Amino acid sequence: MKPVSSRLSRRALALSVLALSVLTPSAFAQDKPPLKILVGFPPGGSADVLARMVADALKDDFGPIIVDNKPGAGGRIALNLVKAAKPDGQTVIILPSGPMVLFPHVYKKLDYDAVKDFTPISQIARFQFGVVSGPASNVKTVAEMVAKAKTDPNSASYGTPGAGTLPHFMGVLMEQSAGITLNHIPFQGGAPANTALLGGHIGYKFDVVSETAELHRTGKVRIIAVTGNQRDPQVPEVPTLRESGVNMDATAWFAMYGPAGLRGETLARLEKAMMKIARDPATKDKMVKLGYEVIGSNANDLAAAQRADLTRWEKPIKATGVQLD
Repeated sequence: MKPVSSRLSRRALALSVLALSVLTPSAFAQDKPPLKILVGFPPGGSADVLARMVADALKDDFGPIIVDNKPGAGGRIALNLVKAAKPDGQTVIILPSGPMVLFPHVYKKLDYDAVKDFTPISQIARFQFGVVSGPASNVKTVAEMVAKAKTDPNSASYGTPGAGTLPHFMGVLMEQSAGITLNHIPFQGGAPANTALLGGHIGYKFDVVSETAELHRTGKVRIIAVTGNQRDPQVPEVPTLRESGVNMDATAWFAMYGPAGLRGETLARLEKAMMKIARDPATKDKMVKLGYEVIGSNANDLAAAQRADLTRWEKPIKATGVQLD
């Protein structure tokens, strides 16, 4: 009987070793929930794509990561979920700058404080918009657009995903910078605005370059300028607004935030991981191909960028008199 007992013992030991060998480090920490990245927009959009790219890059340091889409109210539903979350580093959000720098000036009663209710973690990337001319305008340059708007203001209509959005205020800023009047036409999202542009119902659109580059390349629309201070590598032949004679340069950004009270080693771990992503050649290359200028800032630099843009957008927004409930 002893040999049988010995064989059973050796088999039990072997099975125990095998079980241990297939467990990853994260498997030992399943008492701690996985990191959750909230996205306030539907799957497939730019915020969602970027969040999933970040999640993939973070998995080696954080283990399994959940990207949780909570679309609605321009990202405010997801923001309020983060606001209510515990500051334990397990719930963060990736979002464009609009809800953090525009909405405080736009909404009469915003249900969060963009500064006090959140902890800045890292500015991930900056991006710029294109001034897009459609078939109805038949405009090929900014100079033509400005001249046409001055002689026939009714012809200068531009579509956006809605009042109070970044494209809306890009148009407002261009009005102020170029001394022209544009007719803002808000739609229920970017897709309907795009359909109206292609159908000749509006003359122009302000859109993220990556969303319009392919239509530009196929000749269905024309990007006549970009809003940043340098040309976009996706459409290098397109000049900036400054190169086109309009004294304007404006970009937006994506960033990661956590709930208020996130600090110490918990904040430092997330901050350092995001800065590491920006230095990773493979991840950086993916972001650049999507038209992003990769930043990977620390928390203090994101806080400074947010303060600067809150100040920057206050005047043009107030000039419109736009106030949303």
